[in-house]
Amino acid sequence: MNKLEQGIQLPVIEQFYTIQGEGFHTGKPAYFIRVGGCDIGCKWCDTKFSWQADLHKLTHVSDLVKTVSETSGKSIVVTGGEPMMYNLDFLCTEMKKNGINTFLETSGAYPFSGLWDWVCLSPKKQSPPLPEAYRIADELKVIVYDENDLIRAEEEALKVRNDCLLFLQPEWSKKNTNTPTIVEYIKKNPKWNLSLQTHKFINIP
Repeated sequence: MNKLEQGIQLPVIEQFYTIQGEGFHTGKPAYFIRVGGCDIGCKWCDTKFSWQADLHKLTHVSDLVKTVSETSGKSIVVTGGEPMMYNLDFLCTEMKKNGINTFLETSGAYPFSGLWDWVCLSPKKQSPPLPEAYRIADELKVIVYDENDLIRAEEEALKVRNDCLLFLQPEWSKKNTNTPTIVEYIKKNPKWNLSLQTHKFINIP
């Protein structure tokens, strides 16, 4: 088993310290680690550059831990691509040894690894989450491209835990038309919350 398979090295596309822009943790500082590799292929994906893992340099987890520890933030967000394509046990263990909280953004389409303080599940209809993803999710975030996604959101909400937080987020290219629709929908269905990609509005990573 090589270092990639062990999770000692990961194909990191980018890493940066910023303010979280969407979902429950909006407005909170965190260090983002974006890993490469995804075979789900959403047509509206805004990180298509992340799909091919072999285009990105392997980074040792110890280097990631060192860099994160040098920031004033105490949380990481592991995103992608699809992070669960990799074994993230070692990454989480090493981060937690250094007092760093671990947050995950995933489609749930792959088996879980790692120990997570917060899991944001963003299901994709072409590659549905595994049953375990619904049990683990702390936050369900459904991207709304058209009104059919509101129907799908309700179906997904039936599968998560009762204490899982529910978010609807307009797909960025459709935000001007979909946001008012989502606002009205949430007013009628208050179990849902609105998520906006605020980092894009204020031009931060």
